[in-house]
Amino acid sequence: MLPLLKNELLKTYLKWRTYIGFIAIVVLVPVVLVALKLEGGGMIRRMTRGLTDDFMLIGNFFNGYFVTQLVMNSLWVHIPFLISLVAGDQLAGEATGGTFRLLLIRPASRSRVLITKYITTLLYSFTLVAFLAVACLGLGMALFGSGPLIVIGNVMTIIPAGQLLWRMSFAFGLATVSMWCVASLAFLFSSLVENSIGPIIGTMAVIISFIILSNIPVEFAQNIRPYLFTSYLNVWQLALEDPISWETTWGHLLVIGGHCIGFYVVTWYIFVKKDILS
Repeated sequence: MLPLLKNELLKTYLKWRTYIGFIAIVVLVPVVLVALKLEGGGMIRRMTRGLTDDFMLIGNFFNGYFVTQLVMNSLWVHIPFLISLVAGDQLAGEATGGTFRLLLIRPASRSRVLITKYITTLLYSFTLVAFLAVACLGLGMALFGSGPLIVIGNVMTIIPAGQLLWRMSFAFGLATVSMWCVASLAFLFSSLVENSIGPIIGTMAVIISFIILSNIPVEFAQNIRPYLFTSYLNVWQLALEDPISWETTWGHLLVIGGHCIGFYVVTWYIFVKKDILS
């Protein structure tokens, strides 16, 4: 199992497309943060305009944690796209390259081959989200410094700076789990086709369609919203609530985990029954 996993990791991390996501983060995160720096904190002033009439706010609210929270909103569309680039290539890439037969003539069963590819996909998703965390927090702290975090939700919450390191770590951990769901969907689509473009387009089409559907203000859309995995992609925001609703957090994680398992089981069935012709 371990040699097979090592081989899959090497194959994945030696492909140039694996690093498209990392390159995109290296380019886009500094651009966004520098733009926010030039903006000069006007966003914070607009957000707190009503509060300053009645309260005295002391501290640096336009800080690295605040801009990291803004960048994390890219987890809706941009990061899923970058993850699907690799997840969608795991099986479809073998079909495109005509290497499936060579891969499956080894003693390892199809189930073992599939699980190692799936674990590789999850590890890649983790490394991409972790890299985003390091880039945002590292550069954010360097440009904006530290301080308390203002969170806008149903109510405005201010989280003390002393709690933010573990809360942000927890938020990125939850974000990783939500991205595993996206990766699992792309992995499923990868088992259906012989070209990696299909899984990428299919994954993004499902995500965008589900997001649009869940936001339509009609009864039917609201009734099916709890069953759409996109309704839980913002699970990371629960780490920035005060107090944290642990019951809601675990409920979201169970739904996401259920989708991941469901996607994998369907992928396994398709892959085991698949007639490999090349």
